[in-house]
This record gives sequence, structure tokens and C-alpha cells, in this order.
Amino acid sequence: MKITILGTGTSQGIPVIGSDHPVCKSADSRDKRLRVSAMIELNGKRIVIDCGPDFRQQMLKHNVDQLHAVLFTHEHADHTAGLDDLRPFFFRQGEINCHMTSRVHLALQERFSYMFATVNKYPGVADLTVQEFENESFKVAGIEITPVLADHGFIPVHGFRAGNFAYMTDVKTIEDKEKQKLKNLDVLVLNMLRVKEHKTHLNLEEALELVRELKPKRTYFTHISHHLGFHEEVEKNLPDGVFLAYDNLEINL
Repeated sequence: MKITILGTGTSQGIPVIGSDHPVCKSADSRDKRLRVSAMIELNGKRIVIDCGPDFRQQMLKHNVDQLHAVLFTHEHADHTAGLDDLRPFFFRQGEINCHMTSRVHLALQERFSYMFATVNKYPGVADLTVQEFENESFKVAGIEITPVLADHGFIPVHGFRAGNFAYMTDVKTIEDKEKQKLKNLDVLVLNMLRVKEHKTHLNLEEALELVRELKPKRTYFTHISHHLGFHEEVEKNLPDGVFLAYDNLEINL
């Protein structure tokens, strides 16, 4: 299994254009972050987790010419605003399989009503085959996916486990029964926004505490704000087995 971290950034605290914030002016490519997303590749199949505003750029960067499914963690725009950019994949391969909760489905139907219309549908938009899940495991392109329910402060959010890999973003808390799904992992990708506490995201202390509890072999932090600081400086102070993810990082399992 190959995991590509397509983006590690966040809309939380995005500086304005022309910002003098030192991280924004860093020459280190690891400090340049598109919105969070990841891609799972196994046996010639590709599954993308979330398609935010930078989805098109991410697909072009990695020369992705076919998608077998998109998994949605939750409905926020930084994870869904690229939905219309599924259109070229639809032109190439036909209907696009999208897996989401009923809550996310409803939100996308409202926001992208022209894509979900049943009468006088706008010509040329992508036809999405929506598969709703609650919290049960399901198969995508022959790959078993286990949803992991978490709390995003004010709304539910789902992460996903595939084999011994799990991807969790926009998490603030996880109940004990859901943590059981995250045991015995080789790789955990987990959100970690900044050092200062935040109402809806794990900060550094909270994320490290969760890592100590779950004990994955390797952890990569994502959904990183520029307020965290420079990649190089932050990573050298992290414990063994814990790293900062960066855009275009490839992980082989």
C-alpha cells in the first residue's frame, strides 16, 4: 500500500496575501502547505480522502488519471470545495463513487445543488454515485475501509482505517470505543494544528498524548497551521516515531 499525503495545510489562521509571517516566507518546501488530503494506492486502485479547494492542483501534481473513490471526512469547505473538479475524471471514466455520511451528503446537496439535481440537471457536471455510511466498515475497490468516528468540537467527523494505516483529521476528541479501531497501527496520520489550544482541533500536547495512548509505530502530523512554526525546528523536537507530514510525502506500507 502506498499513501501520498497530498496536502497538510489548513484554513485555520491562513495569512493574507503578502503576509510577513516568517513561516509564509520560508524557503523550505515543507513549509508550503495545500489543504489537507491524502491518497491510498493499492493493486492499481486509487482512493482519495477529501477533495478541498486545492484538489485540482493536487491531482495535476501527481498525474492522477483515474480515481476509484473519494472518501469524505466531513462537510467543511476546506475538505469538499473541490467537488466540481471531479468533472474531468467523470468525463474519462464515468460515474464517481463517493462515500460519505448522510449529514455530509445533505450538506453537499445544498451547496452543490446543480450537481445533485434530478430535474434539469446542469449539463456536463459529474455524476456522483453516493454511498452513505454510518460507522460500519465497507469495501472500496476491494479495499476494506473502517470509519472511525471522532468529534470536531461542534460536529462529527470521520477518519478512516485501511489495513494498518489510519487517517484522522479535524479531530478534537475520540471516544474510547472508537480508539480501539486505532490500535496496532503501522502508520497514523493525525491532525495537529498548533501549540496553543484550539476549540475544534488537537494542539501539539493533545496530539502527542493521543499518540502515547494509541502507540502506532509511526505518526505523521497533518492539518498544520503556520502558527506552529518552521517544519525543521518543530520536527527535531518531536519524540521518536513522530514526524511532521509535508505535502507530497509518500509512505509505503
